[in-house]
Amino acid sequence: MRSIFFKFLLGPSRFHWLGCCSLFLIGCATEPATLFEHAIVNGKVIDLETGELLDKDVFISDGRIKVLADRGLPADFKARDTIDAEGKFILPGFWDNHVHFRGGDSLVDANANFLKLFIANGITTVRDAGGDLTPSVMTWKDQIENGERVGPTIFTSGPKIDGPDATWAGSLEVSSDAEVIAALDSLERISVDFVKLYDSRISGEHYLNTIRKAEKRNLITSGHMPFTVTLEETVDAGIDAIEHLYYVMKGCSSKEDEITQSLQKGEIGFWEAMPALQRTYTDSVAQKTFDLLKENNVYVVPTLHIGKILSYLDEIDHSGDPYLRYMGDGIIATYQGRIQSAMNASEDARENRKALDRFFGTLARSLNEAGVPLLAGSDSGAFNSYTYPGTSLHGELQEMVANGVSPLDALRSSTPNGVKFLKKDADYGSISVGKVSDLVILEDNPLKNIQNTQKIHAVIKGDSIFDKPALQRLLKNAMMH
Repeated sequence: MRSIFFKFLLGPSRFHWLGCCSLFLIGCATEPATLFEHAIVNGKVIDLETGELLDKDVFISDGRIKVLADRGLPADFKARDTIDAEGKFILPGFWDNHVHFRGGDSLVDANANFLKLFIANGITTVRDAGGDLTPSVMTWKDQIENGERVGPTIFTSGPKIDGPDATWAGSLEVSSDAEVIAALDSLERISVDFVKLYDSRISGEHYLNTIRKAEKRNLITSGHMPFTVTLEETVDAGIDAIEHLYYVMKGCSSKEDEITQSLQKGEIGFWEAMPALQRTYTDSVAQKTFDLLKENNVYVVPTLHIGKILSYLDEIDHSGDPYLRYMGDGIIATYQGRIQSAMNASEDARENRKALDRFFGTLARSLNEAGVPLLAGSDSGAFNSYTYPGTSLHGELQEMVANGVSPLDALRSSTPNGVKFLKKDADYGSISVGKVSDLVILEDNPLKNIQNTQKIHAVIKGDSIFDKPALQRLLKNAMMH
């Protein structure tokens, strides 16, 4: 009986089955694990679309996210370097959607120094909204992309478009259709990422014409708006983003047409129009304006942080600011214009500016509640007193939340919205397989307290890992005082 049992067990079919199992097990044992450059394990991935916290391990190679592995399930993945993110929070690297590189050739090195400050603050991408250092900016872009320089990915407008005798050096000055075409041709030749318009000298006619012609070329447009045109005209022309809230406020006034006519006749100026526009802000008109912006997918860049800084220059002493040590003497010298203007202003002008600052906080919240997409931008750079590259983006997020925007919506205004505005969704914006591995790891949850965006544990820029010691070295190397 016993011999029959073993004969059955070891019969031809059973022997074949056992052999196959042995070969399978041998194959499994010898199958090599998939090897990646980096892994981030045990952390909470923040999905900025839903606000969910996901238990995912992130595997990176060649500057891209290759695998998002469910924690707790068997997976045969290994990495040359592993970051244990236990108790930490992982989200896409921050985008500062309004910065400036400018100030002339003597400030090239001081501007280049800003690049370290962005990375040290978890900002892996910046949108350069126009300046006079375009050749240098283009060089930095290439160097960063090739791994020859530490810094964020830069998307730039190149020089701004304005009218004759423009306020900002390096601007492309247009006063005819031919000059508008020539300006856009020149920007396309240097492959800018968007077109930035400014309002200091450009006529309403050429401003609207520039937007229309840029849109026909499928160029993304953003800018200030001459007060000699209405917000509706600007949106109808095809603007893609409004920089700052002055221009949105104008579109919320029940007297916009009358005030516009006064501006066209030269009866009042930009700053003189502010109190009148603020007084005539009307909820019903504002709601129509919000609907117009939302329906046309026009982004708005509130720049609340710089607004507060500049509004209180007459009261707050910045001489002890820690970030002054990273600003060169030439940069600090450019701050004097705004400082002197604030100090020499009348008492009424000072109070009006502060009232406007408070009003803009409420307006930003209203825009967000209405579903108008916001872009978080610091407006940092030369001439913008005490608005420091890197840390000011965190100040902007904090100002949004202080004025009633949720932490999740504030975070969305930095990276996901910045990505969508520049149409870079294929490569950026979320922690997803195939996306560029620009990430930040935080010590605490920013959805609970927006100030936690500054509790940075590590920054990942493509294949480069900046842990805390590396971030401290970046800051040390950026010191200029």
